[in-house]
Amino acid sequence: MNNIVLVGSSGHAKVVIDIVEREGKYSIAGLIDAFRQIGEQTLDYRILGTEADLPRLVAEHDIKGALIAIGDNLARSNIAAKVAEYSPQLPFVSAIHPRATVGRGATVDAGTVLMAGAVVNPCCRVGRFCILNTNSSLDHDSMMDDFSSLAPGAVTGGNCRIGRYAAISIGAVLRHGITVGEHSVVGAGATVLTDVDPYSVAYGSPAKKVRDRMAGERYF
Repeated sequence: MNNIVLVGSSGHAKVVIDIVEREGKYSIAGLIDAFRQIGEQTLDYRILGTEADLPRLVAEHDIKGALIAIGDNLARSNIAAKVAEYSPQLPFVSAIHPRATVGRGATVDAGTVLMAGAVVNPCCRVGRFCILNTNSSLDHDSMMDDFSSLAPGAVTGGNCRIGRYAAISIGAVLRHGITVGEHSVVGAGATVLTDVDPYSVAYGSPAKKVRDRMAGERYF
């Protein structure tokens, strides 16, 4: 079983650790976190160092892959870039919970995490470094661009497109054929009946744009 490192060590990382353990494809050598001390632990896994330590750690622990365990979409993108800068030969891996479902003809790219109960229905494409959280669902022929996310219980109809860095919050529902633009956020419990512009925040039932949004603005 190949060794991997997880980058991140907070609450989201706890869920990713559980998925990796249950999937049984990889062994976790430890965690990378620039904001904690070496030797601190999350779920019995030690902090090994920072992204800058990766070249040494890869050799010391025979590490074969990395997985970004950070919930915020843009932060995940920034950390992925750091990992690639310090250790360009280290591949990114995905984690798919045994109770997640990936339908026929669907693809899930590197770095993506599918949590318990997540459903990717037939002929969907899930990009790199996406998150499909607990009991979320992407229906047939839909697409999630890189670094986008579905929060717990978020559901789309078929032929939807979730733009790069877009976040669909807890319990939101997207009608068939909806496009959510890049860097946009759909609020918790929203019912989305019309497309959501890029760089915007929309919520309500039916959802309406309430304001513009800058890339990197906090949404948790």
